[in-house]
Amino acid sequence: MLNDKHAFVHPDAIIGKNVTISPFAYIDSDVVIGDNTWVGPHATIFAGSRIGSDCKIFPGAVIGAIPQDLKFAGEYTTVEIGNKTTIREAVTVNRGTAAKGKTVVGNNVLLMACVHVGHDTIIRNNVIVANAVLFGGEVVVDDFAVIGGGSAIHQFVHIGAHVILAGGSLVNKDIPPYVKAARYPVSYCGINSVGLRRRNFSNETIQQIQDIYRILFIKGLNYSDALKYIETEIPESNEKDEIVSFIKNSKRGLMKGYVDE
Repeated sequence: MLNDKHAFVHPDAIIGKNVTISPFAYIDSDVVIGDNTWVGPHATIFAGSRIGSDCKIFPGAVIGAIPQDLKFAGEYTTVEIGNKTTIREAVTVNRGTAAKGKTVVGNNVLLMACVHVGHDTIIRNNVIVANAVLFGGEVVVDDFAVIGGGSAIHQFVHIGAHVILAGGSLVNKDIPPYVKAARYPVSYCGINSVGLRRRNFSNETIQQIQDIYRILFIKGLNYSDALKYIETEIPESNEKDEIVSFIKNSKRGLMKGYVDE
């Protein structure tokens, strides 16, 4: 461990191999930091934080502070951050509450400057979150989503895998997988075909996803009838199953369909 003399590292913290802790960083008790992680100047890592290997935590970041939730009563909770994740300047990641017990940020995630991750939120793997995004409590963001800067995500919202969300979006409804979303209120803007091709989805799969969302968001059916049509008329595939499951399990309801401006 390369621990600058001006940093504070609690003797009970568990620090891995080749970890760098920069001047004026604060590492509390009950903290675990994996191998090869870099902690920048003035970063603060509070008790209950679990940080993986090969992470970068930039100046002013605060990980593991207690939730900004008036129901929080001091219960023991954690923050779990995966491997190869980058947390830029002034990011805040709050601990969980009794609701789920932990806040989770996955592997290979990029949280750009001034992002706030509220209590019990789950950000899965390979997600990119641009500057100044605000996540309320108990949000779920699935793999490979890209969240545009300055967006505000209402508590309990679910954002599906491979979604790309425009900057400045106000999101109070669930956004299903593979789509582009923008405007106010947040609405369907087509599928994320560029992102899907970059991740080696076949043309046939992309076409099927487009067909599903035309039925759901453009054909003029209500969501219940659209779902029945999709289940009976669209050939089986993993992508179809994922979309159908997302819709059936949506708790906040889906975003609006296509809006012709």
